[in-house]
Amino acid sequence: MDLGGTSDPYVKVYILPKKSKTFETKVFRKTLNPVFNENFKYQVNHAKVQLVISVWDHDKMSRNDAIGKIYLGCDATGNQLRHWADMLSNPRKPVAQWHTLLSSEQVDTTLALKHTLKIPFINKTF
Repeated sequence: MDLGGTSDPYVKVYILPKKSKTFETKVFRKTLNPVFNENFKYQVNHAKVQLVISVWDHDKMSRNDAIGKIYLGCDATGNQLRHWADMLSNPRKPVAQWHTLLSSEQVDTTLALKHTLKIPFINKTF
């Protein structure tokens, strides 16, 4: 929240592991309850990617502040995993879902751990 008690939120969306194409919504000025309702399209050739959605507070005088973040993908759990499965099973159709934002640090740490842990016996022939 800014000093005036409002925020200027916008959303960034990108795919990991390659952060090749980032979508950004427009900035909603002076609101705490924005409704973005925007569509974006990615071509996903395999399910081993993560869709990262982050909400930011736009600031003119200083750095933009992260409000929160979520990720959808095969490494997600709960509603985020269910939403990912719905999107993969309904290509080229809009799939809308509400999610509770997590802290940016929590999501970044989770994604970093999931991509650095090595699972033994994967791709091994017995």
